[in-house]
Amino acid sequence: VQLQASGGGLVQAGGSLRLSCGASGNIFSVTVMGWYRQAPGKQRELVAILTNGGSTNYADSVKGRFTISRDNAKNTVSLQMNSLKPEDTALYYCKADGVTRPTLQTFSAWGQGTQVTVSS
Repeated sequence: VQLQASGGGLVQAGGSLRLSCGASGNIFSVTVMGWYRQAPGKQRELVAILTNGGSTNYADSVKGRFTISRDNAKNTVSLQMNSLKPEDTALYYCKADGVTRPTLQTFSAWGQGTQVTVSS
């Protein structure tokens, strides 16, 4: 299973960006898709996740500013980021957990990371 992320870039504080990520390969189902980020010198942290049932979980620091969405049929996930702050600057990774076909084994896959830089 491979994940391909896109949409990062440089934006001024208060601006917006939209990240997208698609999963491909021998996928039977994807149960959870989400976004994590890692700033220099810090540990990777959860930003937002969304289950195939529609449940979401957001980091407190992004609640009200970021919105996660997904297309279950296409195995894609997006992150709309509004009111960006300099502290949102990080490498953003998408992640997917699910089941492969035809072996029905579970998988957990990461995308390659896309840089988001917010200038003050």
